Amino acid sequence: MDEDDNSRGGNRREDGDNPRRDDDTEAGDTPAETSASTEDAVSAEDIDIQASIGPDTDTPADDLDQHKDPDVGLDKVVLNDDEGSKGLFDDLLAGEPIFENKEVLRPSYTPHELPHRTDQINQMATILVSALRGETPSNILIYGKTGTGKTASAKFVSQELESTSQKYDVPCEVEYINCEVTDTQYRVLAQLANKFIEKNVERIEAEQDRLDEMRTRATEDPNALAETPYDSIAEIDERADELAADADEMETVPMTGWPTDRVYTTFFDAVDYKERVVVIMLDEIDKLVEKSGDDTLYNLSRMNSELDNSRISIMGISNDLKFTDFLDPRVKSSLGEEEIVFPPYDANQLRDILQHRADVAFKGGALTDDVIPLCAAFAAQEHGDARRALDLLRTAGELAERGQADTVEEAHVRQAQDKIELDRVVEVVRTLPTQSKIVLFAIILLEKNGVRNINTGEVFNIYKRLCEEIDADVLTQRRVTDLISELDMLGIVNAVVVSKGRYGRTKEISLSVPIDETEAVLLTDSRLGDIESAQPFVQARFDN
Repeated sequence: MDEDDNSRGGNRREDGDNPRRDDDTEAGDTPAETSASTEDAVSAEDIDIQASIGPDTDTPADDLDQHKDPDVGLDKVVLNDDEGSKGLFDDLLAGEPIFENKEVLRPSYTPHELPHRTDQINQMATILVSALRGETPSNILIYGKTGTGKTASAKFVSQELESTSQKYDVPCEVEYINCEVTDTQYRVLAQLANKFIEKNVERIEAEQDRLDEMRTRATEDPNALAETPYDSIAEIDERADELAADADEMETVPMTGWPTDRVYTTFFDAVDYKERVVVIMLDEIDKLVEKSGDDTLYNLSRMNSELDNSRISIMGISNDLKFTDFLDPRVKSSLGEEEIVFPPYDANQLRDILQHRADVAFKGGALTDDVIPLCAAFAAQEHGDARRALDLLRTAGELAERGQADTVEEAHVRQAQDKIELDRVVEVVRTLPTQSKIVLFAIILLEKNGVRNINTGEVFNIYKRLCEEIDADVLTQRRVTDLISELDMLGIVNAVVVSKGRYGRTKEISLSVPIDETEAVLLTDSRLGDIESAQPFVQARFDN
């Protein structure tokens, strides 16, 4: 510490006192004097610290006081040196990224090229090309299991259709609705109505801007009026008033509250406001029929007979090949004019798809040679699900990146497989009905207590006691057997019917999912929250 700092940091005394340094405190000093000199010493330390930080530091002395730790003492000063410290994410960002563009591996991404779906894409294009001639295309139903490229192919064709329509100045639009989310007639019609109202308002505003420009030019130069389709400025004003009135009448539909007839009328008027061909793409169309019946499809399929300016075509996408069995015959005949089936991918096709995406998604050399074949093999076991293959590859890359590995390896793919499977189990178990959760918990209790080859009667006895503990309704044994069959279909348990000879046949039940993780998910349910402390006594069998 320099002399100047010493003189400023020293204990200043009254006139007439003998000056001395603070650290010369003698035994005769009063407590007040000792305290004063300690405070001054801290003040000097503060000044010293500020001097060591440098003149550019913005930390004032008042802020330093706020950092003093009252539990340790006045002489401890904590400074936040932002320049040299490492934050929470610094170490994570230190490694080299593996991904170039991760979004390419997500299901929402529509690629510019879809391998092994050329035939289906060409079939769709052949049907929809009539829209570019101003004609009404046939309705299309697209079938196929999850992850067979249905939605990606339909979106690809739709994008090509819209871009070509702009190229040739043909009014053609495609509207996409996910019926798993928008699953009632009201919501479907309201969402479609609002989309067309928004487009109509944009069109009106653009035309109003052109009219304003025409009016300005015609006012400044009367000869400019000849270049417009109007004979006078009054006609321009009249058209502007008509557009303003049209815009005022276009009221957006609320998500609830209106009668369905009013929503339908609003949608009808919005679509028919101008000449255009509209393709309505209904993804997961079977979910809409399952939830709301076929009224929506009936109304949409009959609209063309009433529309004056527009034409509507429906493109339905479904995982269920049999959903049309429940449709009204009139709807079925009009809706299924053209059917396109998407077969599952095999392992070689999945490998091509993954390689095509990986070239864009990852940095060069980020994947070892066995990663893509292994992802394709795992997904081929799942009925040729490309979505599953892409999820596997993306998750494997994320796990490698989190571990700050330079490359994605086979071990990362196997970890990703386990993680995705566990995530699926967690989601399925979490969304089970309460009664199914109690049945599953009974099976878990039996397995945890060493019972093997569990039969339905044993599950029912434990289930009944658990219901009594949490005050739930007790179902019949036949109904519990049905719930076990449902858990079997979901892949949560494995229930095999075995013959016991003259004792008849019974189901032998075992868990197909990790026991600890499944139990933890069940106990997050508020209804089952106290079940852990109320586990009933389970008597283990001793099988020969």
